[in-house]
Amino acid sequence: MQPSRPSAEPEELSNIVAQAANGDESAWEQLVGLYARRVFAMARSRLHDEDLAEEITQSVFVTISTKLNQSAYTEQGRFEPWLFRITMNRVRDYCRKRSRHAKPMAPEHFASVEGQPEPDIHARDDNQHQLNTLRSAMEQLSETDREMIALRHHGQLSFKQIAEMTGDPIGTLLARHHRALKKLRTIIEQQTDQPRLASPDSNPGDES
Repeated sequence: MQPSRPSAEPEELSNIVAQAANGDESAWEQLVGLYARRVFAMARSRLHDEDLAEEITQSVFVTISTKLNQSAYTEQGRFEPWLFRITMNRVRDYCRKRSRHAKPMAPEHFASVEGQPEPDIHARDDNQHQLNTLRSAMEQLSETDREMIALRHHGQLSFKQIAEMTGDPIGTLLARHHRALKKLRTIIEQQTDQPRLASPDSNPGDES
């Protein structure tokens, strides 16, 4: 998969979506370039499986393409929340199916998620330990808290976009996000003697 490009401005994005809906292949490639990596990252963060995340990413963009081509796109001005709502619904569907056939997940599977080489074996072992701790802590959060973190930090959605997606007030989402990160830090502190991990978005008043 190609790395995502920086997000487009609202007016530019509207033009790209409109052109893609009219069958412009270049515009479609722009949409994929803008969002494929973010969709993949969010799916991978919830499923811990790159192959499944890739499959869901492809499925999401097939749905997007179909709806645009059928003129079934009605989320004018809210493309990103619409895209990630479809993504989250796909992830939820798979999680429900997987929960009925749950299998223990080997620690080394978590380490393979990031796929980033380390300079030496000691650094790699330390990175794996921290990653396992984080993944384990995430699994102890509620489904709502995990989705909040995934949307904000993997989907890279603003609180305004999440509010458009969920229908919840921004203030409620800010508080929910703050509580979720606080719970995550508490769980990590209980599991490790390492210093408190810095929050990726510790300012609960950030509405950007």
